[in-house]
Amino acid sequence: MRSPLRTGLAITFGLLLTGCAAGPHQLSRSIDDWDQKIYVNSPWLNAAMWVVPIYPVMHVGARAIDFAITDPYYFWFQDAWDGNGTGFRHMHIDYTDGWVDCVLADRAAWIRSEK
Repeated sequence: MRSPLRTGLAITFGLLLTGCAAGPHQLSRSIDDWDQKIYVNSPWLNAAMWVVPIYPVMHVGARAIDFAITDPYYFWFQDAWDGNGTGFRHMHIDYTDGWVDCVLADRAAWIRSEK
C-alpha cells in the first residue's frame, strides 16, 4: 500500500505539471522567429542548419525548458487565475521575397504568397 506522503506528492506534482503543456512557449517560439529570420535572409544557410541538426536540437532543448520553467510560471502565476493567457509577440522581419499567411488566419490560403 502506498504511503499518504507519496500519494500527496504525486498529486501535487501532477497538479504542478498541468500548466506545462499550455503557455506562451516563449523560448521555442523565439527559436521559430530566429529560424524564420535566417530563412528570409539565407534559405541555404537555414537548410544547412536543419540538416546539421542545429535547429532540431535547439527545439528539443527549448521545449524542455518551456515545459519545465516558463510555461508553468506563466500558467500558474499569470494566467490561470484571471482566465487570460499571456501572448507571444513575434519578431518583426522585413520580407525580402514576399510572405505567406498563417493557414489559420481569416484571409489565408494554401500556397499563396504576397509581396
